[in-house]
Amino acid sequence: MKRIGVSERLPLLQMFPLGLQHLFAMFGATVLVPLLTGMHPSAALFASGTGTLLFILVTKGRIPAYLGSSFAFIAPIVAVSAAHGLSYALGGAVVVGLIYAAVALVIGRIGVAWIDRLLPPVVIGSVIMVIGLGLAATAADMAGLLGDSVTLADPVVRVSLFTLVVTILGSVFFKGFFAVIPILVGIAAGYAFAVTQGIVDFTEVAAAGWVGMPQFVRPTFSWAAVAMMAPVALVTIAEHLGDVMVLSRVVGDDFLKKPGLHRTLLGDGIATAWAGLWGGPPNTTYGENVGVLAITKVFSVWVVGTAGVFAAILSFVPKVGALVSTIPTPVMGGVSIVLFGVIASSGVRTLVESGIDYSEKRNLIISSVILVLGIGGASLGVGAFELHGMALATVAGIVLNLLLPRESVLDAEKTAGLETKSATETA
Repeated sequence: MKRIGVSERLPLLQMFPLGLQHLFAMFGATVLVPLLTGMHPSAALFASGTGTLLFILVTKGRIPAYLGSSFAFIAPIVAVSAAHGLSYALGGAVVVGLIYAAVALVIGRIGVAWIDRLLPPVVIGSVIMVIGLGLAATAADMAGLLGDSVTLADPVVRVSLFTLVVTILGSVFFKGFFAVIPILVGIAAGYAFAVTQGIVDFTEVAAAGWVGMPQFVRPTFSWAAVAMMAPVALVTIAEHLGDVMVLSRVVGDDFLKKPGLHRTLLGDGIATAWAGLWGGPPNTTYGENVGVLAITKVFSVWVVGTAGVFAAILSFVPKVGALVSTIPTPVMGGVSIVLFGVIASSGVRTLVESGIDYSEKRNLIISSVILVLGIGGASLGVGAFELHGMALATVAGIVLNLLLPRESVLDAEKTAGLETKSATETA
């Protein structure tokens, strides 16, 4: 399969279906967050699409990342909304985006030389595996493959497995242009099969209008709401670092150094603040879309930007948005099994290609702790500050990497000790 570079611009007839592929990959999760937090999906789509375009602009068009609604903010948004109101939660989201920008300014001044010290391949590869495998249960649940009585008699299971098989066959056997849109083909085939199984409901499509303004909500600011939202920034900054590492591994470029972590974090911060200004949830880079990049090898930022334009347009076309929302969960579950698995496999690839020696107990312990904490969904809080899942695993990996001595150092110290003892005995 031919690799399409980040800056390559494809013909419109190719960019449209490739952009739709990214749109479908992110749609379900992006509209789920507003439904869980009391926001409106149309505002989330607008914030996601335009936020992605802002991110691309800030990062100088060098990173093909799609930004969608962040799940990390669900709990604080719900808490602030219950205590003060939704508009105050939006105000808190704007401030969180500004915190990103402030941290980005500091990183821009001190540089990124510290990254190699804090994040060697053993930490990076293990964290990437956590990002993919941490979503494994979500994919299996969406596919209807969790529970006590999972059988092919269930139409949900049939649809998810059919979608999975088509996606796999397409990824391996499709030729020509179809070789770069296996996800889109899998979703389309799964959707058609789901219609024959009677699990697609077109009621909302019939009721939706063709043109309508997104339901925007203006933010309101208060110190109390900001105090409840701000600590989340520390967690999501750690998650951002992990996401950029995954993108770097998949694309084959070191985005932490060029265009730089300060630019990626600034882009994420601006997109998050922008979302809060319009009534949408904070944004984050999406693993589903990273999976699409890994499978198709189409890394063009123009394609990702096309998906952002599509999302923004959909926010003004309720009927089309409603039609896309009728894609059943098991269809996206079948596709997600491949997408999330590819991310985890990228972590394995990092470890293998970096030549990590697991006969060294140091490397074995670092990877073990990261994997168990991250995949297990562990959490640790100190006062109002809490780390969980991937963020906790990343911090634990960094700390262990800094504290645990390398076996070569231990051997050298042991040798020096033996030589000193021998010299003493001789004397």
